[in-house]
Amino acid sequence: MSDSGRDGVRAARRVVVKIGTNALTNATGRFNRPHFEALSEDLLWAAKDRELVVVSSGAIALGVERLGLPGRPKDIPGKQACAAVGQSRLMQAYEEAFGRADKRVAQILLTHEDVQDRRRYLNVKHALDRLLEAGVVPVINENDTVSVDELKFGDNDTLASLVAGVVEAEVLVVLSDVEGLYTADPRKDAGAQLLTQVDAVTPELLALAGGSGSSVGTGGMSTKVRAAARASERGIRCVITSGAVPGRLRAVLGGEPVGTLFEASASRRSARTAWIAHALRSKGRLIVDAGARDAIVTAKRSLLPSGVKQVEGDFGRGDPVDLVDEQGSVFARGLSAYEGSELRRIAGRKSTEIESLLGYRYLDEAVHRDDLAVLQTPA
Repeated sequence: MSDSGRDGVRAARRVVVKIGTNALTNATGRFNRPHFEALSEDLLWAAKDRELVVVSSGAIALGVERLGLPGRPKDIPGKQACAAVGQSRLMQAYEEAFGRADKRVAQILLTHEDVQDRRRYLNVKHALDRLLEAGVVPVINENDTVSVDELKFGDNDTLASLVAGVVEAEVLVVLSDVEGLYTADPRKDAGAQLLTQVDAVTPELLALAGGSGSSVGTGGMSTKVRAAARASERGIRCVITSGAVPGRLRAVLGGEPVGTLFEASASRRSARTAWIAHALRSKGRLIVDAGARDAIVTAKRSLLPSGVKQVEGDFGRGDPVDLVDEQGSVFARGLSAYEGSELRRIAGRKSTEIESLLGYRYLDEAVHRDDLAVLQTPA
């Protein structure tokens, strides 16, 4: 294995560290203060010579503990209540730990809506950039108190990969309860081998990732691998490793071969296409023929109405839509140039017929190339 990837991790000056619930709690799901204190020392060490962003889970688990509940609620209001109680306790812990070294922290709570809207996405970026310039460590979590399914990231692995792209980090470190990605589930197969480096995320690689084995966390290995893939597409290296091992963050940022390193892609996405590919949630689907798929993926062209076979969903002009091939695979995402009802009327027709069919014409394309992102990671 080449050392260049680990050397790049060691040289990184802007780093995002995602801390999972299981890295902050013990086997019973209760807050593990001694371990948190040790982890905070590692974070402070990292922040001495680097710009650091922390994406931290743990609010709901802390709320469960504070309210004396037997376990994590399954209903949304119960989770929201636990998050409301636990988030202040989580930030208090970070304030106290970082304050002892005169390091300032800032709380930022996000919902998916904050990155779905382009203006709000840029507002988040500018705020984070200003905090980092001031030497402040942003501590980011999902705003679970107000989030509902349509506003949720789903897990903090996804949130961390988006944040890494927003701040243009060089490295994303995911601290969890697992050592990294294995050739098989190590809980079931004693012969499973740790993959120390991954150069590209493939469907076969995703098949190795299992589900979450925790009652207090939400993200399994699959979400972590997808997060690593998103980071890679932005030119960001990602290391998945165990947060339960003292000093592990120092080892990662010191360039030691621990955990699984996901190399950065050589073909880096632009900020806008990454936003389209990963920050947006589809409001509809366009099933396209093989010729259109080839034109988009291989020839890097726009999607014309003639290539659209079927339109699914009710969406407006400018809304995100998934592009789906005839086998049912989502291969791209883009901003529709027309409403769903309009596209149904012009689907399969030539661009020269748009005005006669609708009485007007916005663009010749159903989705313009500038508003389109081919998905490098299987959806």
